[in-house]
Amino acid sequence: MFDLTGKIAMVTGAGSPRGIGRSIALGLAEQGAKVVLADIDANGLETVAQDVRKVNPDVLTVVMNILKPDEIQAAVDKVVATWGRLDILVNNAGVTQAIRVLDMTEADWDRVVDINMKGTFFVTKTVLPQMLKQGYGRIVNMSSVSGKRGGGVFGGAHYSAAKAGILAFGKALSREVAAKGITINAVAPGMVATDIRGGLESEEDQKKMTMDVLMNRMATPAEVAACVAFLASDEAAYITGEEIDLNGGSHMD
Repeated sequence: MFDLTGKIAMVTGAGSPRGIGRSIALGLAEQGAKVVLADIDANGLETVAQDVRKVNPDVLTVVMNILKPDEIQAAVDKVVATWGRLDILVNNAGVTQAIRVLDMTEADWDRVVDINMKGTFFVTKTVLPQMLKQGYGRIVNMSSVSGKRGGGVFGGAHYSAAKAGILAFGKALSREVAAKGITINAVAPGMVATDIRGGLESEEDQKKMTMDVLMNRMATPAEVAACVAFLASDEAAYITGEEIDLNGGSHMD
């Protein structure tokens, strides 16, 4: 099950050696996919690429800024020129910031909302024509429990707003492309042990941070990757406009 052999998958925000993007790329590669690692950090991309190639040698790196449509188009063109198609897109690139609304500047708001939400829009819009041409596509957007319960984890209101917007964007887009063989889904993790919060906490600090998590721990990046692999697979072909809540029981709906 979840065999992705022959599929071409692009993962944005894949340049952090300890981030979710790396684990997602590894998970897709383990299922047989040829993986495109995309990030603004060229050095980070090469580090991650070395790890992914140990699982599957078919790895392509593309340096791109998700807020620059020309760079995104050039990256997609490179993928199609290399492998002929693009089957899976994982919109993983994102950033957060712990700040109160009263302390938030317009620049703070724009940075977090643009990278998380506008970036998802730009990359998705650029990839869609190729998927429509193929009559096949799997798009998985990374949201957050913060976008469902209104924060209370890590990050400000701008982060919650962006992650909630990603969910709504996916639902609306599903109505436009579902009949064309393209599914749009999301994964909404709770706290994950990654570098996005500025560093990995000690075991004691993690226990304090997960007091309201029924499972009393953070998720691992590999657990997030497993959800993405499912939504990217043919087994999930009849699921669209939905999200998987991966939060250890910190939020239920």
